[in-house]
Amino acid sequence: MDTQLDFVAIGDCTVDEFIKLKDAEVHCAIDSDECTISMSWGDKIPYDTSILVPGVGNAANAAVAASRLGVSAGFVSNVGKDRYGEEILAAYDREGVDRTHVRVNEGIPTNHHYVLWYNAERTILIRHEAYPYEIPEGFVPPRWIYLSSAGESSEQFHLDLAKWLAAHPETKLAFQPGTFQMEMGKEKLAALYRATELVACNKEEAERILGLGETEIGELLEKMRALGPKIALITDGPKGAYIADGASRFKVPMYPDPKPPVDRTGAGDATTSTIVVALALGKPMEEALLWGPVNSMSVVQAVGAQAGLLTRDALEQYLAQAPESYAVTPF
Repeated sequence: MDTQLDFVAIGDCTVDEFIKLKDAEVHCAIDSDECTISMSWGDKIPYDTSILVPGVGNAANAAVAASRLGVSAGFVSNVGKDRYGEEILAAYDREGVDRTHVRVNEGIPTNHHYVLWYNAERTILIRHEAYPYEIPEGFVPPRWIYLSSAGESSEQFHLDLAKWLAAHPETKLAFQPGTFQMEMGKEKLAALYRATELVACNKEEAERILGLGETEIGELLEKMRALGPKIALITDGPKGAYIADGASRFKVPMYPDPKPPVDRTGAGDATTSTIVVALALGKPMEEALLWGPVNSMSVVQAVGAQAGLLTRDALEQYLAQAPESYAVTPF
């Protein structure tokens, strides 16, 4: 692609294999959201169904969300030269996501994750292959880059990207830290945080990034902004989403579920990427915040992180039909 795109996501992609369990137990601590799932050890455990979903992952989900919402979207990532890699490339073609910079690697398999799915929740068994990470040759600076989960071999890439962003101020960065990026620590990624327009995570992740215990949302927003980003976005499960830019702070509740959720995979990705797309479209921050939970509500009504992603027309229809309680308020 030799023309400027509105939105380019960067990060790992995978095939998710959903295994729907029917013989398991969930145990939660009293007055806590900390839960574990258990199954019989050394036994044969029946399962209900198995579903393979190609081309997913935090950044991949964001690219598909952007394309469905009507902005020009691309993806920078890696796959293996195998059938799963072919399925992923075909999925991006179907979604209208430019995959010029999705590298096909000889001798390195495509990432393959296993999702243990029980009721509406899931535990994901992950493995990130050691791909080569680099800013692609001929990469045309997009209006927005959306950076998310990458593997352990990507540390130098993050430092290189910070330098690249400094040389290309026309590109804004949305950063949704993944597991390894949080493990790298805020000190190693200091230059990247300073180059970030919007940083996004959930409440527990913000506390982990900042090295804090239980902390109030308002304080987390300001301390995430203090790392360098102009805007901080924090989601807090059923309590909704919160955003701050130093001048204003807003919150929005969850969009009401039309029926019980089927699968919560990708709900956070849908919220964050949709808000970034709205900002890319020139929406003010409070209106952008209103968009995010709508797409999240739709995603949890289907299996996998992408099946429920909305078009812009569908999203705007949900907004038009929203109850009065669904509103952005300052806090």
